This record gives sequence, C-alpha cells and structure tokens, in this order.
Amino acid sequence: MTDENAGQPPAPTTASPAGEYLGDPAVRDEWDSRYADREQLWSGAPNGALVAEVGDLAPARALDVGCGEGADAIWLATRGWDVTGLEVSGVALERAAGHAREAGVTVDWVHAGLTEAGLRPASYDLVSAQYPALPRTPDAAAERALLAAVAPGGLLLLVHHAGMDTHQEHESGFDPADYVWPSMVSALMDENWKVEVDEQRPRVAPDGGAGAHHTDDVVLRARRLR
Repeated sequence: MTDENAGQPPAPTTASPAGEYLGDPAVRDEWDSRYADREQLWSGAPNGALVAEVGDLAPARALDVGCGEGADAIWLATRGWDVTGLEVSGVALERAAGHAREAGVTVDWVHAGLTEAGLRPASYDLVSAQYPALPRTPDAAAERALLAAVAPGGLLLLVHHAGMDTHQEHESGFDPADYVWPSMVSALMDENWKVEVDEQRPRVAPDGGAGAHHTDDVVLRARRLR
C-alpha cells in the first residue's frame, strides 16, 4: 500500500489530547458532558467487528475516527499499527491517553471533528469508524472525508448499529436523519473502490459500556484500488 506520501507520517492537527480543539464547540461540549457523566463510558475492549476484520492484517498506518476512550486505537497500536485517534471530546481523549500510557503504546491523539481535522489525504492504510456520530450535511462532507483519508490499496471499515437509520426521531432529540450511515458512504464510491463486505451480522459486543444493548451491526469494508 503506497502513495506519494509513503514514508511520511500523517499530519495530525495536534498530538495532545489537551490541545486546541478544531470543530463545532457545541458538539465538543455535548460529548464532553456525556463522558463526564460516567467514569467510564465504554467497555475498554476493542470492538468485535474491528478485531474480526483487521486482526489478520499486517500493521501499517491507521486512523480511528471517533476513538472515544481509546480501546480500538490502543488495540491496533499493541499490534504494531501506527495509529492516529481522532475525537471531539477532550474528556475522552484524556482518558484514552492515560490508557495508552498504561498499555505502553504511543498513539497520535487529534482533538478535532473529522471534517475540521485537516488530515492529509490518502494517508491511512486503514480508516476505522466504529459507530461514529458523524453529522450529515448537504455536501456529504463527512462521507467524503472518510473516503479521502484512505490510501490507495487501503481499507475503509465502517461499522454501525443495524436499523438505526430507519428509526424516527426520538423524544431525546436524536434524529437518525441528522447522521451519516454506511449506505451513504458506499453510495459515493466509484470505480476506484471495491466493496469487500457489506452485510448485517450479529454484533460481537464487549461486556458493558454504552451501546451494548444493540444486537446487530452493519459492516462495510471497502478497499481503495487507486
């Protein structure tokens, strides 16, 4: 998997979880509040679909979109991947950085939204987005940012809760129409992409953590050909 930037590290906005945030302050504050409400929001174990889909791959450069408290990014790093973890919540990133230190691995933490992060195009051999809350926009900015980040020969792995995209707006204010779903990303793929997996399957859920009640995943794995 090579490109014109081969041998050069991706250009993160900041390597510090306490660094300047680039993105919508309202989104940051919302997620900071969610994380601050609980000492630990997620299980601390890597997502099952990530383990199943990339466990046998040779390590290279990876981007973890919406890395949360860092379980996926740290799991990849322990397997030899050069990992960038992207997250809007500073609270989550502080926890992730602490977990990485405990695990004895290095991850580049980027405190930014996906579309504001200024990531170098075509720089990652794996772009993993596990249950991301990516705002939907008329110009499909988030979908295009996911695709643009993948290096030629690299993989995009997008996993989400099955059926959520068809739900009606919840009384809590959550409206699926406001967010990006896997079908929206695959709809933008052209002849430069090969979809290797696009299916619904039972979720292999880590014990505990928010979202553990969801039973099925939609898994989209696609390879950028050039």
